[in-house]
Amino acid sequence: MATRFALFSLFTSLLLSLSLAEIRFSDIRSDDRQIIPFDEFGFTHFGRLELNVTNIRLSNPNPDLDRSKIGFFLCTRDSWLHVINQLEDGEITCALQSDLIKPVFTFNDLKKDHDSLSKIVTQNDADQYTLVFANCLTSLKVSMDVKSVMYNLDRGGKVRDYLSAGKTILPRVYYLLSLIYFGLVGVWIYVLYRKRLTVYRIHFFMLAVVILKTVNLLCEAEDKSYIKRTGYAHGWDVLFYIFSFLKGITLFTLIVLIGTGWSFLKPYLQDKEKKVLMIVIPLQVVANIAQVVIDETGPYGQDWITWKQVFLLVDVVCCCAVLFPIVWSIKNLREAARTDGKAAVNLMKLTLFRQYYIVVICYIYFTRVVVYALETITSYKYLWTSVVAGELATLAFYVFTGYKFKPEAHNPYFVVDDEEEEAAAEALKLEDEFEL
Repeated sequence: MATRFALFSLFTSLLLSLSLAEIRFSDIRSDDRQIIPFDEFGFTHFGRLELNVTNIRLSNPNPDLDRSKIGFFLCTRDSWLHVINQLEDGEITCALQSDLIKPVFTFNDLKKDHDSLSKIVTQNDADQYTLVFANCLTSLKVSMDVKSVMYNLDRGGKVRDYLSAGKTILPRVYYLLSLIYFGLVGVWIYVLYRKRLTVYRIHFFMLAVVILKTVNLLCEAEDKSYIKRTGYAHGWDVLFYIFSFLKGITLFTLIVLIGTGWSFLKPYLQDKEKKVLMIVIPLQVVANIAQVVIDETGPYGQDWITWKQVFLLVDVVCCCAVLFPIVWSIKNLREAARTDGKAAVNLMKLTLFRQYYIVVICYIYFTRVVVYALETITSYKYLWTSVVAGELATLAFYVFTGYKFKPEAHNPYFVVDDEEEEAAAEALKLEDEFEL
């Protein structure tokens, strides 16, 4: 039962991953895992799989081995659930024996004194499939080099599309988003020029964040565009990782700086706030390294699950860490509002920070839940919707941050009239609405 559950968990974790199929080269060395998932791909009615396995080595060279229990197959998520049931009920002893999978080939097809196998599979049943290697022989270790190529053909059968059916429009989506962010860069530069007398250093930092996000989206668009047409990123993946790394660090740093009130309320950071930055930045480095490993190695790697867990853990820790400065600012402003005689000024600052605190929480946690849910329940044809949902949430967060903290002469941090001062003082006496 434990083994069956492990197989189910491994397969499910692949289905919920964000990896995109393309031309893949995978090296398997002395691996005795029963199930090794490779790439998943959304086939149309004109799908193709080209699988080439070379340098096959088995730890047991006995010619009497039942090599029909070692091989590759294609399987959908729903089919895999039924295969698990068949294994648990004892109907079959190996996944390759199930009539619910689409066999590619087994090592039984391996000719004597040969160490390679290759096959082209035509896939006419449109669905989301995963290429899986099964080894149902106990304690047998397998070494091999695997080249997998999955693509869809146009109706004329001439043009190949190496992006999954549910993600083939991503290049256009990313190009459009990069144009939108380019427009935001222009708008923000215009605002900084018009309000140059009230511009703080943090406003230029905001500009840098938006520029990096724009370049990151452009690199991702080029990356997916080349993969769609050729199966390879042609170096654009390296640029994407670089700018993704820079964008991630600057965005989290910006949230921390705004949360501490740096540049708006004070020109310096306290020691505890510096420590948060010193925690967040290295964690972002680790998170980006983990993301590169996840994307580049694919789920066939023995440490793939570990790196995926590292990425999720680091992501959660970073998201929690950036909230602390905002909480500290809210508490400090609330105490100041009751003690320093400037109730209205501090009350308005407190309101602004409370709003930002709520928005940051919604952006960090609610967005992730929505994206995860869309990835889980959406049909394979519309997997691009999860990407769009996440990017639109990010766009909304950028716009909200820019709007709330834009440079202006009548900044709510500084300008408050006498009536507002009296009203705020009364509010603080009668209510406790700003408790966290």
